[in-house]
This record gives sequence, structure tokens and C-alpha cells, in this order.
Amino acid sequence: MASGFFALLDDIAALMDDVALMSKVATKKTAGILGDDLAVNAEKASGFVSSREIPVLWAITKGSLLNKLIILPFAFLLSAFAPLAITIILILGAVYLAYEGAEKIYEYIFPHHSESKIETKPLTEEEILLLEKGKIKSAIVTDFILSIEIVIIALGTVLGKPILNQIIVVTFIAFIATIGVYGIVALIVRMDDLGLALRKRKSSTAQFTGGVLIQALPQVIKTLAFVGTIALLLVAGGIFAHEIELLHHFLTSFPDILKEFILGLIGGIIVLGIVLLLKKIIKKK
Repeated sequence: MASGFFALLDDIAALMDDVALMSKVATKKTAGILGDDLAVNAEKASGFVSSREIPVLWAITKGSLLNKLIILPFAFLLSAFAPLAITIILILGAVYLAYEGAEKIYEYIFPHHSESKIETKPLTEEEILLLEKGKIKSAIVTDFILSIEIVIIALGTVLGKPILNQIIVVTFIAFIATIGVYGIVALIVRMDDLGLALRKRKSSTAQFTGGVLIQALPQVIKTLAFVGTIALLLVAGGIFAHEIELLHHFLTSFPDILKEFILGLIGGIIVLGIVLLLKKIIKKK
């Protein structure tokens, strides 16, 4: 009995060693998209009233956790029984991300003046909550797409390994991504509150630091909005380049990052054009 117990402990230790090693590899593989995930979600989670930032961020975080709980079982099942479906889902997700990135660029170049006039009027509490719900929904949808990419990339690093190892490693990466990304986002959106708290200190250094944090927050948000848009196109372009065989040899002389950006932008422009055309046709009818 004793020898069997110690053999079991030895097996568990070996399993944990394997899981730790594979988790390290999977983390490195997903590091790039986690950076994109941070930029995109920080941009999505910003722009709310100060008192609503944490409640809104918590709502998005819960949505992100639910996304992982939905995606993980399906990812394992598809990997085992229908691997082609994973590629199709990846490409469809990339199409959505490319469209969202192109739409942001389009709105920056051609702003909706009618909407800006409406925003100058004071909004009722119901209107504010409605806008808030819309932004939360948009953030959770984008998180769902990025979560699929994270899960699939992590899964790709452990294919061929025992199913238990796959489940432990990919689940670990998925939930660490949510905790890490939204933890950092929370710190970013609360920079101004930290700055105000430091300004109340007697120390001149603390007061100076507080002032810097308060002044830096708008610039950080603007930067994240820009980086988030670029990240959407890069993630989409990367998937197009790796998953669509016809594009494997497209722009081979270009650096990978530039190639992926161009592919993401072209894909986004095509989808955006189709959407705008459909909107015009529906509007005429």
C-alpha cells in the first residue's frame, strides 16, 4: 500500500513538472496576443464615468470568465473530433477583428457629426446606463474573439500530449489571461484616483507623482485606443497569414509585422465596404 501511495505521488509530481514546462512554452507562444488583448480591452474599458469604472470593468471581467467557460470545452472537443472547425472559427474571428479595426479608422477619418451633436446634450441616467450596457456588450464580444485566439494558440502548443495535460495547461493560460489582463486594465483606469490620493500627501515627491499620473491618464487612454486598433488588425492579419494557404507567400519580402498589418487592413476594408453597402441598401428600402 505504501509503495503504491508513493508511486502515485511520483506520478503526480511528474505530471506537474510536465504541466509547468508546457505552461511556460504556451505562455511564451501567447505572450504576443496577450499584449494585444491588453491594449484592446484597456481601450474598450475606458471612457466611463469615474464612479462606474470598477463596476463596468467587473461586468466585463465576469463576461470574460464566462467566455472562457464556454470556449474551453468546445475547443477540446473540436480539437479531438473536428480540427478543421477550429481553423474556420479562427478565420471568422479574424474577419470580425479586422472589420472592427477598419471601422475605427473609418470613424476617425469620417466622424459622425450628427452623433457628436447628440453627445453635447446632457444625458439622462437611463441613457447613460443604456450606452454603458452597449459598451460592455461590445467589450465582451471582442473579448470572446480574442479568447478564442488565446485558447487555440495555447492548445496548439500541447497538441499530441495527454488530454489531462492539455486541459490543465490551456485552462491555466486562459484564466491567467483574464486575471492578468483585467487586473492591469483596472490599474490603468484608476490612475487618476491614485494621482488624486498622492496629491493630498504632504511629500512634494508624492504630489508631483500624483500630478504626473493625473495628466498622463488621458494620453495613456488615447495611446491605448490607437494601439488597440493596430492590435486588432495585427491579430487578424496574423491569422489570415498563417491559416489561409493562399496568403502564405503574400508579401514575403515584407517584415512579418508589416505583412500582418496590411493583410488585416485589407481584410477589414473589404468587410467594412460590404457592411456599409448593405446598410445603404437597407436604408433605401
